[in-house]
Amino acid sequence: MNQKPSTEELLALKGTEVPLGELLDLFGVRVRRPWNVHEIAEALTDAGLATLPDFATCAPGERVQVVPFATAVQSEPEADEADTAERDPLPSAALPQRLRIGDLPSARGGVRCVSLTTELSQATYLMRQRGYAQIPVTTGMTTIHGVITWRSLALMYERGKESSLENAMQQESLPLADARQEFFACLPMLSEHGYLLVRGEDGSLSGIVTQAHVVGRFESAARPFFLLGEIESLLRRWLGSRLTEEAIKAVQTNKKPEHRSGRVEDLTFGDYVYLLNGEQKKQAMAQQADLNWAALRCESLDRGQFVRHLQRVKDVRNRIAHFDAEPMPLESMRELTAFTTLLRDYAG
Repeated sequence: MNQKPSTEELLALKGTEVPLGELLDLFGVRVRRPWNVHEIAEALTDAGLATLPDFATCAPGERVQVVPFATAVQSEPEADEADTAERDPLPSAALPQRLRIGDLPSARGGVRCVSLTTELSQATYLMRQRGYAQIPVTTGMTTIHGVITWRSLALMYERGKESSLENAMQQESLPLADARQEFFACLPMLSEHGYLLVRGEDGSLSGIVTQAHVVGRFESAARPFFLLGEIESLLRRWLGSRLTEEAIKAVQTNKKPEHRSGRVEDLTFGDYVYLLNGEQKKQAMAQQADLNWAALRCESLDRGQFVRHLQRVKDVRNRIAHFDAEPMPLESMRELTAFTTLLRDYAG
């Protein structure tokens, strides 16, 4: 975050109702991302505050009340009053959004260029030094004369041309994209050339996107989804093989009795926490959770740590909304990876 309000500034909001946008503005944030949501929640908690509804999952245009943290905890619904959305919150604002080429960090990360007066040897040295596969030749950041690539250099020598910057440039059919263009519409051009020069909203070069950037971007975006899929599959296999139908029905309180299947496949991720958390408020649920944990027969596993880890994974899952412009924070990836490894040992 670019800024963080003081504890005094936050306490001044206690008892007030503010638009979500104004709360985010205090932290220099425009859009909720997993990492800034965590930091805002931490700052509010440190000040003894919370919001109703939860700022992390409420609709974008909603107003939130800033209340004492204890008030927010007391207002949480009991298990038999919570519906599916509350058990497994995934707000409509978190559905996948249109992905634009400018959403890739490298598309707005700047690009190193050379001018028409640069010696070819200087340009190729820069390419070697920085590991560039291409370097644009420009006047300022708006006029593009061409691009030097290792392929264009090879063609110059192959055709017996004089070694010069102009002869080494690819000058025709340059792969140019506007940052606002849809990402998938740009892929054929990227596939053909191996790179894209990206212009920002002001028309100047804002960055360059290569195939390696796309692979890295989708690896960082897709890996959490696959890890979460494996986590859920392992949990269902483990819990489903050890717990009775009645134990599973006991947490399906968001359904009418006749619709409680007793099948682990019908549980939400939040239900897994209810199945095992012995510290939940409702005594009957906590007692059943004790029986469930005993049924898992995992004496070597610390229950408190496991349930807290499960809750953190649930939070990460609920905050993975769409392909953010930046990858998931390293700490969240570590949470998912560590929990997956743990489950493989016990449920694999």
